[in-house]
Amino acid sequence: MSVLTLHHNFADQMPGFYVPWEREGFSDPTLIYFNDALAIELGLDPEKLKEKGAQLFSGNVLPEGAQPIAQVYAGHQFGGFSPQLGDGRAAMLGEVVDPQGQAWDLALKGSGRTVFSRGGDGRAAVAPVLREVLISHAMHHLGIPTTRALAAVATGEFVRREQMLPGAVLARTAASHIRVGTFSYFAAKGQAAELKQLMDYSISRHAPDAEKAEIPALALLDATSLKQAQLIAHWMSVGFIHGVMNTDNTTLSGETIDYGPCAFMDRFDPRTVYSSIDRQSRYAYGNQPGIGQWNLSRFAETLLFLVDSEQDKAVELATATLRAYSAHYGAAWLERFGAKVGIQASEEDRPLIQAYLDLLELHKVDFTQGFRRLSAVLRSGDVAVCGLFPSEASFAGWSEVWMERLQGDPDEIADALDRVNPIYIARNHRVEAALTAATGGDLGPFEELMEVLADPFTQREGLEDYEGPAPSEFDAEYQTFCGT
Repeated sequence: MSVLTLHHNFADQMPGFYVPWEREGFSDPTLIYFNDALAIELGLDPEKLKEKGAQLFSGNVLPEGAQPIAQVYAGHQFGGFSPQLGDGRAAMLGEVVDPQGQAWDLALKGSGRTVFSRGGDGRAAVAPVLREVLISHAMHHLGIPTTRALAAVATGEFVRREQMLPGAVLARTAASHIRVGTFSYFAAKGQAAELKQLMDYSISRHAPDAEKAEIPALALLDATSLKQAQLIAHWMSVGFIHGVMNTDNTTLSGETIDYGPCAFMDRFDPRTVYSSIDRQSRYAYGNQPGIGQWNLSRFAETLLFLVDSEQDKAVELATATLRAYSAHYGAAWLERFGAKVGIQASEEDRPLIQAYLDLLELHKVDFTQGFRRLSAVLRSGDVAVCGLFPSEASFAGWSEVWMERLQGDPDEIADALDRVNPIYIARNHRVEAALTAATGGDLGPFEELMEVLADPFTQREGLEDYEGPAPSEFDAEYQTFCGT
């Protein structure tokens, strides 16, 4: 009996949306990470999988009945349209169906060349693979929809970048890998039948209620807009900066995908950019909500002929549907940030929340600590305990208005605040230290950081060094790069 049974609904139903993938193989793969909890959720046996993990998750040995494929898609990259991208170093092995009947894509990343590699080697290094493991792990435990790492394998070979680096392969799961860019590829080619087929498949997998709508394409657009609005509001609430919000990284499932030049912000500044390739600050923290709407507008353009045969009417209807994104995002933002200050927020509370964000920005306060320590203010009754502002007076004015707005027992509100405001995030300097050590063969710091991030809301003794931001000189020069 196979230790991993895969289904192939996408491969079976969507010919023409991918090309078969042929493995290259690696000389000496070693399993360096395995997600037991995820395996159990998927209904798999962790111990049996780990026995074969090095060969299985490197792509050396394929699961019984596997039909590995590389998907095709296009994408708007930093605003410019690339008509063909596709899986240049990824291969989808198939879908795992969990005990609840939910299908999850299982894909390898860094597993070798495909027809979409565009001259690249299709491989990945240990550091960017473990970076995706770390950040997706952090996001999952923060409650944010995300692709998830099932395993990571060191290949025993080196990849050439600016220097020779140890290679690795990531095995990840996703609710699907359908992107806005998948639609863009077929729309750019004018392939109407394929677009209709892709829409129907996407509705069945991600928005089944849309099938019964008067105009299914509009219902799919609205469902995707809602998911993206809620996802981006959640990013914003933890200071997460994606770094490369191209349309090929905008999923219909509403999951965070692609953990290359991403980072968590330390000192609050809406203009923060960490990505080395985002030279125009297109994807800065404060720009993410607007970019989400821009990406969805590109999605709407691909659906126009499915909305109405008359172009002007289709544009009118799609534009009206897109307007709901602002309302979706506004509601999600108020819910997230209202909870972060201990209130069930309405529109009238927006100035109060924004005033606190303005204070954080003015005084260069760490975003995560700025919200986490609000519970300490309530428990002590002493505004000075916040300890993040240059003086008590700089915080007291806002705190007086805030405390008047709160309703209920202060200790209960404080407990609620601690359930939504993390104390531990994937701090950039901690991530880089762990990845540097792992590149040198020491997985200790990586494993310790993974343990910390598994419970981000509970303060634990001995982890004080994980609570604070990076030294200012580190943060000022820190950049992230496209890795895997």
